[in-house]
Amino acid sequence: MKLREAIFAEALGTSFLLAVIVGSGIMGQRLAGGNEALTLLVNSTATGAGLVALILAFAPVSGAHFNPLVSLLMAARGELAWRLLPGYVLAQCVGAVAGVIATHGMFGLPLLEIAGKPRPGLALIWSEAVATLGLLLVIHRTSRSGVNTVAAAVGCYIAAAYWFTSSTSFANPAVTLARSLTDTFTGIRPADVPGFLAAQCLTAALLVISIRKVKGLSAEAA
Repeated sequence: MKLREAIFAEALGTSFLLAVIVGSGIMGQRLAGGNEALTLLVNSTATGAGLVALILAFAPVSGAHFNPLVSLLMAARGELAWRLLPGYVLAQCVGAVAGVIATHGMFGLPLLEIAGKPRPGLALIWSEAVATLGLLLVIHRTSRSGVNTVAAAVGCYIAAAYWFTSSTSFANPAVTLARSLTDTFTGIRPADVPGFLAAQCLTAALLVISIRKVKGLSAEAA
């Protein structure tokens, strides 16, 4: 794996992921006539499908993590060198913000906004913990089965988690930070970001510790 190509792939792939998330939210809201259920259906379907395509496209180059927590998981499994983790995380965060900027440009919005959509409370924070745990477990348990399986599993899980979690399943620190910069359907006001980040990161840390300590959760036992 060439480092420059991998870092660029992570940035580019994450930027397209945010374009899919934010852009489908904007388009759905504009076309749904105020029907939030229909907007969420559009948003979740597009995001799930987009993830499948992006993972298939970028996995051979960088592993198609698009998520600092996935990169952490892969480092803990020995599939990503720890020294590369900061570069991956930075690329994902920069790419996520770039994706929001590009999407706003497509829809004629200010390039960066401060999100005003409230997502407060312990229920949503707990929801993020559940969403993150599910996503990482899906990736962990399917990753030995090939990129096609991982792409399908992740896309289906995220599309479903939009609906079964009260937070609509961010499950990604880079995505969470970037979505605080769009005042659209998929936004999250900055005041609610720390709670989401804490739930995501703590859940990932606990899972990584479990994977390293408990043989029954290891990929080799799958």
